[in-house]
Amino acid sequence: MIENYTDIGASTPEGLEISRKSRELISSLIGERSFEDRITQRCVIATGDPSVAEIMRFQNEPFRAGLRALERGAPIFVDIKMVQAGVLKKGHKSPIQAFIDQGGELAESLGITRTSAGVLALKEKLSGSIVLIGNAPSALMTLCELMEMGTVLPDLVVGVPVGFVNAQESKERLRKIAVPSISTAGTRGGTPIAVAAINEIINTYARERS
Repeated sequence: MIENYTDIGASTPEGLEISRKSRELISSLIGERSFEDRITQRCVIATGDPSVAEIMRFQNEPFRAGLRALERGAPIFVDIKMVQAGVLKKGHKSPIQAFIDQGGELAESLGITRTSAGVLALKEKLSGSIVLIGNAPSALMTLCELMEMGTVLPDLVVGVPVGFVNAQESKERLRKIAVPSISTAGTRGGTPIAVAAINEIINTYARERS
């Protein structure tokens, strides 16, 4: 892969060379056994932390599920605008929308977080979508409840919220649901991991179509 390496997020020769060298170094540490290894590599690069490889969890072939969803132009829903800003906008036709922009009145009336309210407000659109949650455990908890009830079934869930209140519990709950997913063990996670995971899938999708 390194010999023919491309990164649609690198817009200059220097940027591409930096990306290629980073991938070469991390590939030698992590290996190149599967598509999921490529996601792990990018997440390690995004965080500058090789130990991130030890906490990555993949279920039900999420890489291939993500490629199929992008091929259909499936919408991408994210928890906050920081995640939305980081997702590659080129190489695919999927619209990107943030939960935090939706359900403000619902959040106030129910006394729940704005991201949870956004999940509820957009629940009719979530089946067949890609969902990225990098910061809001409450949003992942709400999504898991809807999936457990059979109300929604996304094509892919990247659930990597960070923190000490319900972050670990929400990800453990996600891993018990039969949906293609990418998550992290424990309290670690965050925007860089969520964005890196989906951008690796987008990059592969764009490369395969070129």
